[in-house]
Amino acid sequence: MATTEHTATSAPPGLAPEHCRRARLARDPRFDGRFFVAVRTTGIYCRPICPATPPLEKNVRYFATSLAAAEAGFRPCLRCRPDSAPDSPAWRGTDTTLTRALRLIEEGALSDGSVVELCERLGIGERHLRGLFQRRFGVSPKAYAQHRQCLFAKQLLHQTQLPITEIAYASGFASIRRFNDAFHRRIGLTPREIRHRDRRAKTDAKTDAGLTLTLSYRPPYAWAHLRDYLARRAIEGLEWVADNAFGRHLRWGTATGRFTAHHLPDRHAFRVELWLSEPRLLAPVVANLRRVLDLDTDSDAIAAHLKDAIPTLSPVAGLRLPGLWSPFEAAVRAVLGQQVTLGAARRLTQTLVDALGAPAAGGGRHFPEAAAIAASDLAFLGMPDSRRQTLRRLAAAQVASHDHGPLGQDATREGDDGVKGMGPWTLGYASLRGRSAPDIWLAGDAGIRRALKRSPDIDPERAAPWRSYLMLTLWSLDHDQHPDT
Repeated sequence: MATTEHTATSAPPGLAPEHCRRARLARDPRFDGRFFVAVRTTGIYCRPICPATPPLEKNVRYFATSLAAAEAGFRPCLRCRPDSAPDSPAWRGTDTTLTRALRLIEEGALSDGSVVELCERLGIGERHLRGLFQRRFGVSPKAYAQHRQCLFAKQLLHQTQLPITEIAYASGFASIRRFNDAFHRRIGLTPREIRHRDRRAKTDAKTDAGLTLTLSYRPPYAWAHLRDYLARRAIEGLEWVADNAFGRHLRWGTATGRFTAHHLPDRHAFRVELWLSEPRLLAPVVANLRRVLDLDTDSDAIAAHLKDAIPTLSPVAGLRLPGLWSPFEAAVRAVLGQQVTLGAARRLTQTLVDALGAPAAGGGRHFPEAAAIAASDLAFLGMPDSRRQTLRRLAAAQVASHDHGPLGQDATREGDDGVKGMGPWTLGYASLRGRSAPDIWLAGDAGIRRALKRSPDIDPERAAPWRSYLMLTLWSLDHDQHPDT
């Protein structure tokens, strides 16, 4: 492919060319996904950890995103597979409208709908949305969505033996012809050429056990910390936690399924065994799974910021947010946890799942749907009736929500249109775990108050915009003193 100049997004945020040079020569995995290396002489772009012989610096161009490299005419390396790199939060910017647009696109908003419909969900004009994408990425929203679809399809071509037709639909394309045309235009090869060249695909990648995918992250990753947090809150039949694995049953729109994510520390990745009833929804499910495991966080940058803001703090290396599958589930579990211990909240959640959760394929149960909670009097829950009514109002708001995406965004917001009985702590906790919001601060949390009494010099405002990670650090310190919180 002939290369063309493209400068709209070609400067990796916060990284000088000399920093990029050092990182790629060292193959430092902490920079994986933060920038991409394009080689003029080959027309290929790579991850900074690519095992190939490093090119001469004079032949190199650096890009902040794989999209920028592709738009400049470079095609992805078949050896390091840039489609597998973790996303870098830096290129998303701080614009909340753009962030929400990217989330809806990851959920398939432009696979199933139009740009006009996406704008209606965002409450903005089409011209404004196109301007946001042009300034940030140098392309239209549709081109951005198609690039992400093609990269996901490439990952499936490498890692699975799914038929190409199934991969096309799983990636969000409506026809195999459109898939082949878009893939060749954006990747520089046809899907069949990828399959033919890749000799490492396992013939048993699709079996009765479902699909097996590898999801990378940027190290370090505090797996033991995350595992222990999840294990203390795991609901039997819904979730399972082992020494090196976490899994659960899931719903996404009309699809049901389950996953087990096995931590592979030597590979800086998780091997995910995934079962899904509707393969066409695979892309948004995998995107949400990345959020649940907080795989795209630059933990080194966060730790450095917290240490600089609060010198007396000792941040946990590789700390990750413990995500829940949806904001609705997080909100329900937050209501159940109001003014009770962790053990009591876990027992109430277990009772709710056992009573109203639909049976899952292969055993176990799904988290209850909003309609089931709204229709029940919840008399079986041993808690004040006012809290039961809060749950019912929350569930009714979820059912009536105008934002019918799988994550149900409207049911857990604060304000006049919010849910009575859901105060700042409940809403903050739901956002922290259900949306993986990075800057939540629960000033009224009992564990946080205890931690601040022991360390009165901590100023949470200095930790912004990553106060969620400060809270996790303080919770871990408080847990050492109060294991039932």
